[in-house]
Amino acid sequence: MREHLADGLYGLGWSSVKRLPEPAAAALGRATADAAWRRRGRGVRQLEANLARVRPGSTAADIRELSRAGMRSYLRYWVESFRLPVWSEDRIRTGVHVHEMSRVTDTVAQGRGAILALPHMGNWDLAGAWLAGAAGLPFTTVAERLKPETLYDRFVAYREGLGMEVLPHTGGSAFGTLARRLRAGGVVALVADRDLSASGVEVDFFGEPTRMPAGPALLAQQTGAALFPVTLWYDASPVLQVRVHDPVEVPAEGSRTQRGAVMTQRLADAFAAGIARHPEDWHMLQRLWLSDLARGGTA
Repeated sequence: MREHLADGLYGLGWSSVKRLPEPAAAALGRATADAAWRRRGRGVRQLEANLARVRPGSTAADIRELSRAGMRSYLRYWVESFRLPVWSEDRIRTGVHVHEMSRVTDTVAQGRGAILALPHMGNWDLAGAWLAGAAGLPFTTVAERLKPETLYDRFVAYREGLGMEVLPHTGGSAFGTLARRLRAGGVVALVADRDLSASGVEVDFFGEPTRMPAGPALLAQQTGAALFPVTLWYDASPVLQVRVHDPVEVPAEGSRTQRGAVMTQRLADAFAAGIARHPEDWHMLQRLWLSDLARGGTA
C-alpha cells in the first residue's frame, strides 16, 4: 500500500506541479519543506544527525536552523525535477553554471572517457539535463530499482526524457555497459556518496567510517577514463552551481583493491570539502555512517 501511495504521489507531482507558475511552485516547495521540518519526522531527524557530523561543535539550535535550510533545498530539488520535463532548452541552459567544465570537455575531446562522481547535492537531474543538452555530452547513468515497478519506470522515463541513458542498478550487465561507454570515449555520471552493499569501500568521512561505492574507481582503473569528483549547490540566484574538481588519479602501486580504496577515499575527501562549504544542499536524509547503521539510526 505504501509503495503504491508513493507511486501515486510522484505521479501527481509530475502531472500537477509542472503546470503551476514558477513562483507558485517555488512557494509550494518552501511551504512543504517547512511543514515537514516542523513535524521533525524520521528523515528530518536523520538529516540533523548527519549535519551534526558536518558541523561539529554546532549548537542544537544551529543544527535545527541548518536542517530547515536543508529541507528547503531538498524540496527545491523536487519542485525543479517535477518541472524539468516542461523547461525549455534555454531555461535549462541558463539554469546551470559549471565551474571548471573544461576539465571534462578537454578530456572527451582527447577521446578519453570521463566519469563524473557526485554526492546527493543540489539537483543532479538538472545538472544532467544541462550536460546532455546545453553541453552536448550525452551520458550514461544507473538507477536503483524502486518499488513498485511503475515508480521505477516513471524515473527511468523521466531521466531518459532529459537525454540520459539509464541502466538498472541491479544485475551484472550495468558495469560492463558503463565500461564499454567509457572505452568509446563517452561520459558516465554516478551518484557515489552512499553504498550499503557488501562491496562498498570503507572510507573516513568527516572523521567517521562509512562505505562508498567501489564502481567509480574500478571503472577508472579498468577503462583508463578520467575520474572527476563533482559537487553541486544553490546560491541566492535561480542558477544551480556545479564544480568539477581535480581528477582522482589511479595510484601507481598496490593491488586493484588497494588502488580502488585510495581513490574512493580521495573521492570522499572531495565530497566532504564541497559538503562542508554548502551543507544545506546535501540531501542525505538516510543513515550513512556505520555507527548509525549499526544501532538503527535516529528512527
